[in-house]
Amino acid sequence: MSKTPRIRIPPEVKKYVFKRDKYQCQSCGKTTEETNLSIDHIIPLFRGGKMILAIYKPSV
Repeated sequence: MSKTPRIRIPPEVKKYVFKRDKYQCQSCGKTTEETNLSIDHIIPLFRGGKMILAIYKPSV
């Protein structure tokens, strides 16, 4: 099984998603003050997730 290629998320999209979700992990609730957050897909790419803004979420 081959790895799903990573597609770089533009900085302005990351900023929008963090702001939209109040700089809080959507899985555990931690904030940027508690941990380093990254942007992830609600449905992973390898499971058929798409590269659309609505399915991005902040995560730990």
